[in-house]
Amino acid sequence: MLVLAALALPVLGGPVYAQDVSAGVDGAEEQSQGDDFYCGERKLGQWFYCTRPKPAPRPNAEVPQPSAAEKMAAITSQLNELKARAILEPSEENIIAYVRFQREQLDRASTFSDTWQRALWQNPDLDYTLQRPVSTVGKRAWLDNRKADRDAVLESLSQRYGLFYFYAQSCGACEIFGPILRSVADSHGMAVMAVSMDGGPNRDFPNYVVDAGQRARMGVPGNETPALVLFDTATRRTIPVGFGMLSADEIMDRIFTLTNTRVGSDY
Repeated sequence: MLVLAALALPVLGGPVYAQDVSAGVDGAEEQSQGDDFYCGERKLGQWFYCTRPKPAPRPNAEVPQPSAAEKMAAITSQLNELKARAILEPSEENIIAYVRFQREQLDRASTFSDTWQRALWQNPDLDYTLQRPVSTVGKRAWLDNRKADRDAVLESLSQRYGLFYFYAQSCGACEIFGPILRSVADSHGMAVMAVSMDGGPNRDFPNYVVDAGQRARMGVPGNETPALVLFDTATRRTIPVGFGMLSADEIMDRIFTLTNTRVGSDY
């Protein structure tokens, strides 16, 4: 019995056989509290909560890149800061820093402008000057073609449209505008109904009528004279052409634009 007890002592005496488990278990932290027999001698590790596995390393979080608009705002902010610093503290160093940074942005703008122009040359669908030329020769040809189209359209408008001309005998501008409107109406065969706002006659349109609420019923705003309004007999719709003095070309251009062009197509 004494022999058996003596043999059992080494087994039950934990401190005699305690070992450093961390050296024998890969990927584990240093041994924590636990049974020395199971954790030390038998090296059962995390199954008996002797050791804890190391947490997996977190992947590096990707830093979001600034957008183009944010970069542009940063450039503008830096340029303003350098300019303000150069003005408030006009040292040679500050002025050179501002001029140098400004020059970089001018070079960037020049590159953009050059690339823009080359892109338009090579992509005709993007070049608006093909629709509305800006060169002297091209603009002259465009205006001549436009005038021919305008005159042809105005001659056919008389079958559907008429003009209301609101004037006043006391209006000095009306005395100048009346003969201009008369010449346009005669050259294109357009009917004009002159409406007197103050009851006075009109030498250019002797068959005038006195306003008895016609202007308000037509929805023509204000009481300004002269006022020219186009009337569509097909839709019974009034289309104000303009107020105040207009030249003959302006009258014809406006009528053509209002009746035969889509909004935005001319610009």
